[in-house]
Amino acid sequence: MDIDQTLLQNLTETNPRFRMLYEEHCLFEKQLSEYDKKSYLSPEEELEMNKVKKMKLVGKDEMEKIIHSVTA
Repeated sequence: MDIDQTLLQNLTETNPRFRMLYEEHCLFEKQLSEYDKKSYLSPEEELEMNKVKKMKLVGKDEMEKIIHSVTA
């Protein structure tokens, strides 16, 4: 996500919803990088990885809406 660092810091400090979404986004990134390190994923891990990707995308969309509402 390309976002001005000043805006990012401001939103994480002043908008509790944005802060929660951003923290979740970072957590999902970390989880996905752990899956990427594995050479083989079990079917359960595949399902979980896809679920994490979807949740990350939903959160990113919501963060972008918040950013748009602030910058518009």
